[in-house]
Amino acid sequence: MENGRVVIFAAGTGNPYFTTDTTAALRAVEMNCEVLAKATQVDGVYSADPKQDPKAVRHDRLTYAEVLSRDLKVMDGAAIALARDNNLPVIVFSIEEPGNLSKLLRGEALSTLVSAAA
Repeated sequence: MENGRVVIFAAGTGNPYFTTDTTAALRAVEMNCEVLAKATQVDGVYSADPKQDPKAVRHDRLTYAEVLSRDLKVMDGAAIALARDNNLPVIVFSIEEPGNLSKLLRGEALSTLVSAAA
């Protein structure tokens, strides 16, 4: 990280009650990361599960409070709260599309930014 390289952490903590989302937020905060990239099956945060609801709407930006108050199922509440409490932006993107991680790093991937201000 000191050399400006992208570092990818994978795995959980092995502790009960800690999801991989919470682990990711915890490690990102501990490492003073600028952002947490949340890879998922869809290209961002939706108003409902887009695989179940064809009328689901994708959001470009949301606040931590909106994610929590609307009970949007992007990450567990503890992970979103940890990100909020440490002002850690979360970018939600699809890992299903080939090459999408590279697109995300170039700012080209469809995604949703979750942060303090929408």
